[in-house]
Amino acid sequence: MKSSPVHRCRDVEHGQSEQRIPISKDVITSSSASAMWFIRDACGIVCAIITWLLVLYAEFVVLFVMLLPSKNLTYSILNGTLFNTLAFLALASHLRAMCTDPGAVPKGNATKEYIESLQLKPGQVVYKCPKCCSIKPDRAHHCSVCKRCIRKMDHHCPWVNNCVGENNQKYFVLFTMYIALISLHTLVMVVFHFLYCFEDDWTKCSSFSPPATVILLILLCFEGLLFLIFTSVMFGTQVHSICTDETGIEQLKKEERRWAKKTKWMNMRAVFGHPFSILWFSPFSTPDHGKAETYQYVV
Repeated sequence: MKSSPVHRCRDVEHGQSEQRIPISKDVITSSSASAMWFIRDACGIVCAIITWLLVLYAEFVVLFVMLLPSKNLTYSILNGTLFNTLAFLALASHLRAMCTDPGAVPKGNATKEYIESLQLKPGQVVYKCPKCCSIKPDRAHHCSVCKRCIRKMDHHCPWVNNCVGENNQKYFVLFTMYIALISLHTLVMVVFHFLYCFEDDWTKCSSFSPPATVILLILLCFEGLLFLIFTSVMFGTQVHSICTDETGIEQLKKEERRWAKKTKWMNMRAVFGHPFSILWFSPFSTPDHGKAETYQYVV
């Protein structure tokens, strides 16, 4: 987003052709990378808690209403293992997306002394965020909830109580993918359990009373269908944004592309790491982006 001249820090005068100033990425990421990241936002915290409670509710219904009362031990073991594996990966991805710094730019580094230390040439310009007093890298946007400028910010998601940005987009994509898969798996099990109960005695297909069983299954079916639609759309949107190398904010504001265009595969590797491996699907693996490109400030 273009800033007004009031929000720019210029070295000398106008008149020279525009250019970009390459500055090491280490300068930008020097803010306590090892410190835990957590946004103290009431709405986001409530949404994150609701997300966990909904997964735990699904866990309760699947285990105690459908799998444990089942007479087919193999069916219960296979579906229980698959469901719990997906649930574990979904919640782990949620934690990583929530507690990972999305790419926050250090606050307060847009001081006169620091800008002078960059030794800018006449005509060169760096952009300053007036809200957090930071030197703003190209493709960074300010988040009013996180109160920070975030590199390659896609959007702020209350369900993970965090921004989705350069450093945690992988975990957010995995979270939406695993929630979509667990929702689909749950819906399939609900359908099979209804058929099983219709064929057998309702009092024997569940440890709960028939009315309670029906209510629990209908609620789970509604939850699974709702989350399947929501997370599938979000997953597809995220994958499309990654492949086109254009964040949600950039698409919404129709910002002019000022960065080099790459192939879809290169864009995917930039988010999930080099090279392709099974670790792409692990929320415990931090992406290896290879040799990082130097960030450049818009001038």
